[in-house]
Amino acid sequence: RKEFVRICKKEVNPLGAMIMKNESLKSQYGQSEEVVNKVQDFQEDKELFRYCTLPEVLKYVECFTGPNIMAMHTMLINKLPDSDKQTFLHPMHQDLHYFPFRPAARIVCSWTAMEKANQDNGCLVVQPGTHKEPLKPHSYPQWEGKANKLFHGLLDEDEKTPRVHLVMEKGDTVFFHPLLIHGSGINKTSGFRKSISCHFASSECYYIDVKNTIQEDLEKELVEMVHKKYNTTSVELRDIWNFRARLVQGERINL
Repeated sequence: RKEFVRICKKEVNPLGAMIMKNESLKSQYGQSEEVVNKVQDFQEDKELFRYCTLPEVLKYVECFTGPNIMAMHTMLINKLPDSDKQTFLHPMHQDLHYFPFRPAARIVCSWTAMEKANQDNGCLVVQPGTHKEPLKPHSYPQWEGKANKLFHGLLDEDEKTPRVHLVMEKGDTVFFHPLLIHGSGINKTSGFRKSISCHFASSECYYIDVKNTIQEDLEKELVEMVHKKYNTTSVELRDIWNFRARLVQGERINL
């Protein structure tokens, strides 16, 4: 928590981290946690990455990945109060949409509540059993004011599938499959709803070519973002993931 505040204040600047902000609040609050809604790719921040190495987390992760464990995608989410435009509602989606590596069964997300999470402050919402379904087409939702960068959602959502709100206490952790359909609501409170998460994968997973698949548009968007940020001449999706990925345990094989 202290490290997150330090990042918000720009006292530390982790290599490769993407700091996502609500720019409209900057004039009011400056550089503070009232503005930053997400720190993504914190794998080079020693304090935050400590989460990805916790034995209490890895003993469950290893059940899915086996002994060779990579941290592929890290996030600290600070869901800001948001009762009007619903900017930080995350539409229902499957995480595998973002990943150019397989098999899905060797990937798992660990998601830990940093404070109590409930329907008032935008807890996780899941559709149990949907991890057995295939990867579905995703894009930006067609709702005004809700197209946050890279917050893609299912194009064709089955409203009849039952939803479960994951009410969690501080420190509670949920582990889920990358095909599980899930999302989160808006934070209707005046406080922040923080959580920290990591997508782990077996280092024996392998990269796939997403060209001519339902993930191709995402590849174009991500490559364009990286090109703008780092002024790279040519970069591929697997290059981005190679940069993000960090060995946690065992041997680095493919990823």
